[in-house]
Amino acid sequence: MKFTCMRTDLSNAVSNVVRAVSTKGTIPALEGILIKAYNNKLVLSGYDLEIGITTTVDATVTDEGEIVVSAKLFSDIVRRLPEEIVCIETDDRLITYITSGQANYQIVGISSADFPELPTFEETDKIVIKAELLKNMIRQTIFAVSDNMAKPVYTGSLFDIEDKVLKIVSVDGFRMAIREEAVDCESKNKFVVPGKTQSEVLKLITDDEKDVEIIIGQRQLIFKIENYSIVSRLIEGNFLDYKSTLPKTNQSEFVINTRILCAAVERMSLLTNEKIQSPVKCTISANEIKFSCSTSVGKANDVLPVSLVGQEVEIGFNNRYMLDALKNADTDEVKIILNGPLSPILIKPINFDSFTFLVVPMRLS
Repeated sequence: MKFTCMRTDLSNAVSNVVRAVSTKGTIPALEGILIKAYNNKLVLSGYDLEIGITTTVDATVTDEGEIVVSAKLFSDIVRRLPEEIVCIETDDRLITYITSGQANYQIVGISSADFPELPTFEETDKIVIKAELLKNMIRQTIFAVSDNMAKPVYTGSLFDIEDKVLKIVSVDGFRMAIREEAVDCESKNKFVVPGKTQSEVLKLITDDEKDVEIIIGQRQLIFKIENYSIVSRLIEGNFLDYKSTLPKTNQSEFVINTRILCAAVERMSLLTNEKIQSPVKCTISANEIKFSCSTSVGKANDVLPVSLVGQEVEIGFNNRYMLDALKNADTDEVKIILNGPLSPILIKPINFDSFTFLVVPMRLS
């Protein structure tokens, strides 16, 4: 194999593909990047048996072929090469020669036959969605994905398509995030996408992309973003019936400026950390919210004016969970809906239902 290409193009591609490379695999080839050179194109692939990222780079291919090279070493070398033109060549002993200007390297490669094949599957459904819209939907829900492997299905988000509406739902037992938008899709479908896969989608979507294709199979799916493809397994299991968990009544509600409420919760948070946990207590009356927090390091109090509709209520919540929800609300004002001290706190936009955040309260002593 022998080819030349632009260092910047190669470096950008490698830096994205390397994120799908296994760091502690039992198969040495999984710690590498598969490079295929054919028809004046390079196809670069990384795969950790759960998620695979593939992309193409323009190149001048003199001798076609393929090889696996150490992902970390190859990435470090390419990033530091002195000239824009890079020449890469391999020999029969799988030695890979990398040359750029006066700098040259020889690194040991691995046969491409040792690299596991990325999954291929029969398409059962497909969604085409604006890239920026998908990015916002994932960003506003991924914070509520669980990191607890005791219930693997909640380490991903439910993608629920029905009546030309896509809903992305994340839940971790303490909070839930729902984001919905109209999509041009006639089918009805549900599948759970791993949080890690969604994180990679977020990183690959740039501001100038138009559409993302989501190709769905029985056990896998592919996100096609520009010239990148992310193939991922789907998570099997029974996801929470999220519709039944949403409160059906509104005993109390008020509208408040998102930034002002966020700042008040942050002031209470100054007395808490990972080791010192205590609920933020809210006493909500007709005209004001009284905040208080008491921990082993001290006490804090604050008051915000508010116009409450409904019953007065006293409730406690985890400051971090509330802040995550407020910081991912993309509206200037939010509606807070309450149903007593032990029912979940609902956070919604004022005039529409594009997002719904739910925070489970903490018992007050």
